[in-house]
Amino acid sequence: MLNSNPSEVVGLFARHQARSRGLVRCLMVAFVAIVAVVAFRRLTSAQDGKRLDQAFSRADTNADGQLSPEEISRFAALKDRTKGADRDSDGFVSFEEFRNQFADNLTTLKPSTGKLSVGDYLRVVKVADLERRYRVHVPKLYNQDKPTPVIVVFHGGGGNPESMIRLTGMNAKADEAGFLVVYPYGTGKLDNALLTFNGGECCGYAMDNKVDDVGFTRELLDDLAKVANVDADRIFATGLSNGGIMAHYLASELSDRIAAIAPVGGPLMMEAPRNKRPVPVMHFHGTADAFAPFQGGYGKGFLGRSKVTKFRSVDHTIQSWVKANGCKNEPEIMQLPDIADDKMKVTRKTWSGGKENGEVVLIEIEGGGHTWPGRKPIVSLLGEATMDISANDLMWEFFQKHPRRSVKTITQEAKP
Repeated sequence: MLNSNPSEVVGLFARHQARSRGLVRCLMVAFVAIVAVVAFRRLTSAQDGKRLDQAFSRADTNADGQLSPEEISRFAALKDRTKGADRDSDGFVSFEEFRNQFADNLTTLKPSTGKLSVGDYLRVVKVADLERRYRVHVPKLYNQDKPTPVIVVFHGGGGNPESMIRLTGMNAKADEAGFLVVYPYGTGKLDNALLTFNGGECCGYAMDNKVDDVGFTRELLDDLAKVANVDADRIFATGLSNGGIMAHYLASELSDRIAAIAPVGGPLMMEAPRNKRPVPVMHFHGTADAFAPFQGGYGKGFLGRSKVTKFRSVDHTIQSWVKANGCKNEPEIMQLPDIADDKMKVTRKTWSGGKENGEVVLIEIEGGGHTWPGRKPIVSLLGEATMDISANDLMWEFFQKHPRRSVKTITQEAKP
């Protein structure tokens, strides 16, 4: 029975109201959490940015355009899936960082058949008896009336285009600079995982089964030219690891189409290139790369495997291209600014004087791992990545200097 003392009654009523407000707040947080979790789970089947924007907005409770650690910690699903999203290390996740982090979830693309406009697409081409796929990111600055450069980005062995989108951040660079970016799918026993490319002496399923990835790239470029306004003199290639190896292989076997290359952590895996015209090369490699050793030899191997691939050295790679392009024997050496406190240093070595400006550049990262410079590694076991440079910025600057220069029409057939 209630005490008739007025002050006690008022106090009891106040405590009841406080408890009620607390309960309401808990229920509201729980409701927001449930809505957000549902939204994040649905991201795996999202096909555009609208749902992603809605999910971000629901989590951004104070509507300041960025997610704080407190906002992220409210949702377990979000906390796990935004690890490493804070690319600029400012303590917050912007919408751009959020979008890039979830890029690999926005992969349920149906094959497109018409002309391309701004957005992301999946294309399918037939190469011999195989159906091959590639993704295309058409940048915000794309003008269908203007010939547009293309960068073909090859994923590493065991990866896929979705992982490469997240790892490189190349879509954001494409939006900034205005080039088309293409992500080919390798082949394997699975459709979307553990995929490889045949880059000569590497790698895996594609090499073992003699998959024609040079022919695939040629068909890809022919197909892309039918649905987008492509600048045929500005088609470039890059990639990480097996993808870097593939870029080197294309410069050798498809030099009639590839203007220049900028592989990362993947050496030339053949005795000597067979390019029919000089192909400018910018090669990135970390001296502490445990998977494709700088000095060559067997790498660490994924999933505990050892002595799977005997890699050729960075020196073999560079000297082979110096000879193929007719460059000077001695490089110009430049120490790049050490702007990040990451205990790594970057040296740029340039072999100039090549035929048709076919220079060869080595970006040597002292202490760098099997990683993409300027991007935080999405898997820690790959080693350290320097923040002193941005591979995306340096290679785009390099590519802009090196359009395909040969006037004479050549068609190069790949040799087995």
